[in-house]
Amino acid sequence: MSAYGGSRVAGGVAGPFGRPSAGRTFTLQPHQVVSLGFLGLIAVGTVLLVLPVAVQPGKQVSFVDALFTAVSAVCVTGLTTVQTADTWSLFGQVVIMLLIQIGGLGIMTMSTLIALLLGKRITLPERLVIRESLGQLELAGVVRLTRAILLTALILEGLGALVLAWRWSGAYPPSQALYLGIFHSVSAFNNAGFDLFRASLTDFVADPVVNLVMAGLIILGGIGFVVIVDVLHYAVERRRGNHTARLSLHSKVVLIMSGGLLALGTLLILLWEYGNPATLGPLPFGQKLLAAFFQATVPRTAGFNTLPLASLTQATLFFMVMLMFVGASPGGTGGGVKTTAFSMVILAVLSTIRGKPDVEIFGRRLNREAVSRSLAIMAIALFWVTATVLVLDVTEQAPIFNIGYEVMSAFGTVGLSLGLTPHLTVAGKLIIALTMFIGRVGPLTLAVALARVQRRGREQPFRYPVDRIIVG
Repeated sequence: MSAYGGSRVAGGVAGPFGRPSAGRTFTLQPHQVVSLGFLGLIAVGTVLLVLPVAVQPGKQVSFVDALFTAVSAVCVTGLTTVQTADTWSLFGQVVIMLLIQIGGLGIMTMSTLIALLLGKRITLPERLVIRESLGQLELAGVVRLTRAILLTALILEGLGALVLAWRWSGAYPPSQALYLGIFHSVSAFNNAGFDLFRASLTDFVADPVVNLVMAGLIILGGIGFVVIVDVLHYAVERRRGNHTARLSLHSKVVLIMSGGLLALGTLLILLWEYGNPATLGPLPFGQKLLAAFFQATVPRTAGFNTLPLASLTQATLFFMVMLMFVGASPGGTGGGVKTTAFSMVILAVLSTIRGKPDVEIFGRRLNREAVSRSLAIMAIALFWVTATVLVLDVTEQAPIFNIGYEVMSAFGTVGLSLGLTPHLTVAGKLIIALTMFIGRVGPLTLAVALARVQRRGREQPFRYPVDRIIVG
């Protein structure tokens, strides 16, 4: 193990847990192991999806389309260049569902499950990688947390699948209804956005069961497993009469920010679409509210829709772009810059305006290093999205707003589309695929890389003299 918590790997790239072998060694950092794990899973998924058995009879899928679909599934996005239900066979759909499950829960979470089932001991370097994949600050309890994550995911997905299967059992044979329930429950909880209907969920715009179950799974998957476990522990302790039990600061920030964005989104979409004859206009008020709530939920990294996106007002679409940029929460199944980073940037701005030297919330002072990383993540994300839009504006023949919407959907691993994705050039598909990958693992990787640079900086035997630059 290196001074920075990496693994010594011999003669090549480490496996899932970075075990060394004989020969020349080099240091592989935990965030590199996580990134390589995602790349390896994408490679396996691509190979499986190009097999003839993965497509329906009479259909052909190019290597680029198979790669794009594998990236979209592993990065739990939902953007597709081919229609999922009409193109992929049952084998291909199951491969996509497994890629979504592994990509959503995380490579190291699934690797840990296999190791535990085989009775293997989780070593310190392996725990460091698990901590990295889960976005944790502390090393203690990561294996226990991994078990809780797996149990929670299986229970929630199972319950969601059963309710959806029951709801669809009247329209489909029992076996097909169960399959649809499982696929869409896995896709929703992992914030993937893949569906097996030809028009997403627009046929269920007035169905409270489908809307509330899918939205509930999306929200629970997006807030992060750590928050779910923390809330459950808090509820149990309170029920036992432990009035000193408290939610962690992280959980409070995630819940407030997620709830605030959801409430604001529901209100604005209801306001902007209320009289739109192509969206909410014809619906009674209760169904308007339900549809607005669902449409405010999905831009937080799950690409389902019950309203036709092309018919939404420009104000609604632009606000959805903003929600996609924020994304989900750390340790969750979505992308974006994350709710906590967004919160820290807002708090830092407010502290500067108020002339306060520290960033404070709930009677606590936030770590300056975390605030700096949040600002860096926001800046790099804005740079990447802007640069990608400009490049695609050259390679693609489409309105720049549609391009920007597609790019932000890819970066936030959302999967909502205005119809551009199937018509992308090969270069456009590869660029969007890269953006999906960066959106899924980039912010975490960048944060760890910046933290390492900062640690090295403190080891320097000298510091440069202070100087000033005029700002504002």
